[in-house]
Amino acid sequence: MSEQKKKTAREIIEGYDGPAVRIMEVCGTHTHEIFRLGIRRLLPPQVELISGPGCPVCVTPVSYIDEAVYLALEKHVTICTFGDLVRVPGSKKSLADARSEGGKIHIVYSPADAEKYAKEHPEEEVVFLSVGFETTTPAGCLSVRKAKEDGLVNYSMLIANKTMPQAYEALKGSADIFLYPGHVNAITGTKLCEELVQEGVSGVVAGFTAKELLTALAVALTHFQKGEPFFVNCYPRVVTEEGSKEAQRLVQELMEACDSEWRGLGIIGKSGLQLRPEWEMYDARKKYQIPVMEGRANPACLCGDVLQGKCKPSDCKVFGKVCTPQHPVGACMVSGEGACSAYYMYGRDEEV
Repeated sequence: MSEQKKKTAREIIEGYDGPAVRIMEVCGTHTHEIFRLGIRRLLPPQVELISGPGCPVCVTPVSYIDEAVYLALEKHVTICTFGDLVRVPGSKKSLADARSEGGKIHIVYSPADAEKYAKEHPEEEVVFLSVGFETTTPAGCLSVRKAKEDGLVNYSMLIANKTMPQAYEALKGSADIFLYPGHVNAITGTKLCEELVQEGVSGVVAGFTAKELLTALAVALTHFQKGEPFFVNCYPRVVTEEGSKEAQRLVQELMEACDSEWRGLGIIGKSGLQLRPEWEMYDARKKYQIPVMEGRANPACLCGDVLQGKCKPSDCKVFGKVCTPQHPVGACMVSGEGACSAYYMYGRDEEV
């Protein structure tokens, strides 16, 4: 896009004089980039940006952390995980607490790293904490397939992978427009977004640069004034209608839909993924017969409401006081994609 078009998009946003509109970012990276780039400062008062459930660590329920702590301390397995999950509070303990009590917590950067660790340490039982949306699920599937090829019997995954379509359905009344995540739609394609228009749901797929975000917001505001539901793919260089067929086939081969609990949203039918029966030897819940856990979040934390767009992080009484990135009370302050983290880092000095 040329500099002139970028300015035009900015002018459309700054000059918007249409009806009040709530736009939900369904991607944690969008939340952070919009703050970092100062885009919120351009918005007229009747345009409100709200954060949704676009951060995989943030929507992972307390009970999942409890399961991971149980595996580390009771089953004495080696937990391989992304760094963000280590400090997320469980009902009583975080993985950091478990590590201080002797649990073995190993930080990895991909499921492939976890599978490799299991291969190199056959004397250890290794569990990878698999969280994420459609973008990261294929990598977990590849690690399971590789474990089978390598003949590993000491590798499994504790799965909390989720899919976005049912979340959009659950949040239909929470916003006027969805700012759809570019990375997710690169995998899934845009067919679902197009179908949601028939149900009155509007949205645009956005990229991650300043130009791409400004364009998406300008397109969204322009279409919203017409008063009809709409969908526009504003990230066509990456996102196509059909998505990644290869990634879709891989996930379909190894996984099937299941009901899943989302922090703040409760249990959403068929919004999660689990390994198919022929692959369940790599399912940590079944392998270790993990008991059902009823996670209890800190009642002072409003992370669940933030994820539904019901309030802003700054509305929470513990935000920035008791709850900080150094001492998080909820998952939204821990993750690098969390809304509370973004507000703490970028938004404390501006009216949000």
